[in-house]
Amino acid sequence: MNSNKRQYVTSMIIIGVLFFLFGFITWLNGILIPYLKIACELNNLQSLMVAFSFYIAYFVMAIPSGWVLKKTGFKKGMMLGLWVMAVGALIFIPAALIRSFPVFLIGLFILGTGLTVLQTSSNPYVTIIGPVESAASRISIMGICNKVAGALAPIILAYFILSDGDSFVQSLSAMSAEEKNIALDSLAYRAIAPYTVIAISLFLLGIMMRYSPLPEIEQEDNNEEESTSDNESEKSIFHLPHLWMGVLALFFYVGVEVIAGDTIIRYGILLNIDIAQAKVFTSYTLIAMVIGYIFIGLVLIPKIISQRIALVLSAILGIAFTIIAIFTTGTTSVFFIAMLGFANAIVWPAIWPLAIHNTGKHIKTASSLLIMAIAGGATLPLVWGALADYFVHQPQNAYWICIPCYLMILYFGLWGYKLKYRKSISYTK
Repeated sequence: MNSNKRQYVTSMIIIGVLFFLFGFITWLNGILIPYLKIACELNNLQSLMVAFSFYIAYFVMAIPSGWVLKKTGFKKGMMLGLWVMAVGALIFIPAALIRSFPVFLIGLFILGTGLTVLQTSSNPYVTIIGPVESAASRISIMGICNKVAGALAPIILAYFILSDGDSFVQSLSAMSAEEKNIALDSLAYRAIAPYTVIAISLFLLGIMMRYSPLPEIEQEDNNEEESTSDNESEKSIFHLPHLWMGVLALFFYVGVEVIAGDTIIRYGILLNIDIAQAKVFTSYTLIAMVIGYIFIGLVLIPKIISQRIALVLSAILGIAFTIIAIFTTGTTSVFFIAMLGFANAIVWPAIWPLAIHNTGKHIKTASSLLIMAIAGGATLPLVWGALADYFVHQPQNAYWICIPCYLMILYFGLWGYKLKYRKSISYTK
């Protein structure tokens, strides 16, 4: 009993570290966007390519990651994912030395690729390392680890790369072209030290993960994949409309989650808020998510409300907070963008089970499609960037993009989750 308890605690700590890492690496983008906008002299749309390059890796690499894990097994796959991420972090060194935005984007894509492999291999452990009946509690704990890391990440990175942002930007206007290039080069060099530390840490963590006491997950046989379900007889994944509505809802959700977290610093700067104050705004969004995770995920569900009702309420809150942010300005508007983190907290865990319900033998394909929906975090922030460049004097109008996102989530929570395929009826005389 003591041995099993120790193994359980050890496994929880290891997986908790991984989920902390997911959040830390993912939400570094919040400070990278304004940092690279300054260092590489970008407009708002160009700077949002940071989010695009990172999140598009989930769409491109989701299915290849599954193939890799079949070859390597889950523990070796976790090691491989960490090492791929280390390579992505190392690419920041030459990118900084030559101050090349495209090279930075390559590094971000490789970081996203490694994270795709790592997430695909580590998520199953949350379920198998303990009793099934306590899986929900473990998921909540991992979610909190993820969001706490996300709150810390931009603050820590900002200390190294953008601590003097306001005075630096002001000094550029008085410089000659040559002096400006030298100053921007020195700003780019600041990324070298933190990303070197990140790369070394990821490499060492990969070695530790390979020899960790985590149990290996056995691959399922084809017969085991097929479970009893209302849709078991369906021949095609296209005969599951509720799944496709779930994929769309998740696409829009990830898009609006990334917009809320990754654009808020830039938005604050556009409102003439000092960089010294704005650089912590992403952390406020993630703190709001942690509060939502605890209050809605642990206190209300399922004792008071169901996950589906929580999804509907989250969409309504998202619409309300967005409208308030659009029709206000200054710190009030920024506050309600941060509060989108609270509205977003429970959306992912609520959409996922509704979307894969009754997918039967298609469940693995369904899961891959839902992972690919993370591409919403790559594309929709670009729309925000284009709108921010267009509404240059009223940047809060860029957040109109969030309204259709939340309307899609609301539709799925009210009706889309229960759609069924209607077979065509042929009539004969």
